[in-house]
Amino acid sequence: MLLEKIISISGKPGLYKLVSQLRNGFIIEDVTTKKKVSIGNSSQVSLLDNIAMFTFEKEVPLFEVFENIAKNYDYKEAIPHKSSDAELKEFMLTSLPNYDTERVYASDIKKLAQWYNILQKAGYITPESFVKAEPETLEGTPAKEASIEKEAPKKASKTEKPATSKVKATSAAKAAPKSTHRKQG
Repeated sequence: MLLEKIISISGKPGLYKLVSQLRNGFIIEDVTTKKKVSIGNSSQVSLLDNIAMFTFEKEVPLFEVFENIAKNYDYKEAIPHKSSDAELKEFMLTSLPNYDTERVYASDIKKLAQWYNILQKAGYITPESFVKAEPETLEGTPAKEASIEKEAPKKASKTEKPATSKVKATSAAKAAPKSTHRKQG
């Protein structure tokens, strides 16, 4: 999915994409203007990938809700976040029919609509953006599933001698507590 590195920053409007990490913060890019700025480690950042919406049964990841909205609105802009509470509740019912009306507030629905529309305008909401991609390695090639088979232990050849370390033995002896009992005699 193309949306894994999208964040929201407390106190800053809009959404941002994580570009890289610095020693004392991050370089981010506004998803709409593409302007890059740096933020410090003290900024309160929320990764959209870690946000979920409450239903009566479970918590649904935010991107699944975005996908429902995208399908309902044919991948086009949804209702404005400044719509009436009744319109926002209707929007939420069509996007996530069993959402928990006690724990999902009108402000949450407004933020959901606002974030969806920001991502849609920035070109992040497309049919391809919700296709689950294969995990990639650092080289950019698809990762193969890890094998769980255990390798047989390798036997040392007759010419190889087992490694011994006198350093470990002496340091272990030094670290051992000395006896406090004295011999009487």
